[in-house]
Amino acid sequence: MSVALLDGDRVVAEISSDDRRVHSERLLPALDRLFELAGSSQDAVGAFAISIGPGSFTGLRIGLATLKALAFDETRPVAAVPTLAALCAAAAGAPGPVAALLDARRGEVYAAAVARAGDPEPTLLADSVFGPEALAAALPQGALLVVGEDAEPAAARLAALRPDLRPLAAAARASRVGRLGRALLAAGRAVPAAALVPRYVRRAEAEARRTGEALEPTRDPAF
Repeated sequence: MSVALLDGDRVVAEISSDDRRVHSERLLPALDRLFELAGSSQDAVGAFAISIGPGSFTGLRIGLATLKALAFDETRPVAAVPTLAALCAAAAGAPGPVAALLDARRGEVYAAAVARAGDPEPTLLADSVFGPEALAAALPQGALLVVGEDAEPAAARLAALRPDLRPLAAAARASRVGRLGRALLAAGRAVPAAALVPRYVRRAEAEARRTGEALEPTRDPAF
């Protein structure tokens, strides 16, 4: 869980935690503490950015429900930032392509790749679910591999299959989400808060059985 308040690209305050309690117990108190640290309030916020997924189904729903409450008046723009792009941003300054991994369970990972850290959306490999062998074949040569939450076993397997990949452990911090959100808003990619839905990538098990399809169709986060 991570929350941040930015003024332009400057981080005014940020709180991140890997406490395993569910986000519903921690998110609102963290926001209160964030504004306290910054000497500000949510009324002063001019725009919002959120990590839209993929990731934990429950965590995504809690984060999105909280954002919709904060942006309820629909007067402030919202940017939906792909979680894997935010992970890639941890490699800021690295030359060449960057890929990111998150655990998707069942021996698979969520993965995506960008041409350079700081791209607000995946540009080289769209976010999807991969097994290590399929991902090894899909990743660009010489990519820096940002290893997110619980994806270390897959990263180790990838290192054996693709020794050209260089690993870096990181998390999708809110300050990086905020900076990428500013880039999306500057490009005219604001999304009405009421229209936002999580980007799960993989369908829930019941949904997969009903549709016969394991993955969601590729779509804009707003629809």
